[in-house]
Amino acid sequence: MCPAKVVTGEQRGFVIPIGGAEERVENPIILQKFIDLCGADKARIVIIPTASQLDATGPNYIEVFQSLGAFEVVSLNIKSRAEANLTANIIALQQATGIFMTGGNQLRLSTILGGTAFAQTMRRCNAAGVHIAGTSAGAAIMPEHMIAGGPTGSLPNESGVTFAPGMGLINKIILDQHFSQRNRLGRLLSAVSYNPFSSGVGIDEDTAVFIGPDNQLEVVGSGSVTIIDPSDLSHSSMANAGKGQAVTLIGMKLHMLSSGDRYHLDTRVAVAQQQ
Repeated sequence: MCPAKVVTGEQRGFVIPIGGAEERVENPIILQKFIDLCGADKARIVIIPTASQLDATGPNYIEVFQSLGAFEVVSLNIKSRAEANLTANIIALQQATGIFMTGGNQLRLSTILGGTAFAQTMRRCNAAGVHIAGTSAGAAIMPEHMIAGGPTGSLPNESGVTFAPGMGLINKIILDQHFSQRNRLGRLLSAVSYNPFSSGVGIDEDTAVFIGPDNQLEVVGSGSVTIIDPSDLSHSSMANAGKGQAVTLIGMKLHMLSSGDRYHLDTRVAVAQQQ
């Protein structure tokens, strides 16, 4: 599923996956940058806590975004597909300058929101300039292909990852979150080796990538972002590997980026902040 077509005369909004556990109190640079991008004291933020089953998740983020200066913040705790098609919820999205999906279980997002009028409106809003951020599970669902699960470890193998359809806000990447903290290099390598069309993006906790309408991403936060670039991949044994068997990957490139560094998803060129 490709991103929704950009509205004539408009510019696509940013897509902002966060690796989870973002700082919200002491130095919330990721969330502050999101609010500033959405209009600062004119920002209208819609929170979607559907991935979480904790009633406090939405109210907690309302408090955070209000403290960061947002003009208006609402939480839409959608718990069913019927609720996702309610006109009132669609209108709330259409009035937003920014949309934020919380963490939890990404399969709740895909099974409750996937294919509904609500999800379709989110895609159209982003194409019309609304910025969409998501943390943890909220980040996982953003690409066309969503990582739904897989074992930990640093080595790729034939059974190293499972997929589900994502929201299709961007189709240039496969991403994973809580990356270093949960040792997910192996499953991201496995994911990219299935189809080297996409770059792999592994995002640490308290770290985000701000992906602009030009398909250039910028790293923001205290951790690292791991980029797996398959453009020079010369050999993959994935198609011939037996169940759970190790996979040979020759020519795969890897970049380690920190705050301020950039990577262009079209040209696959990484640029350090100091350059």
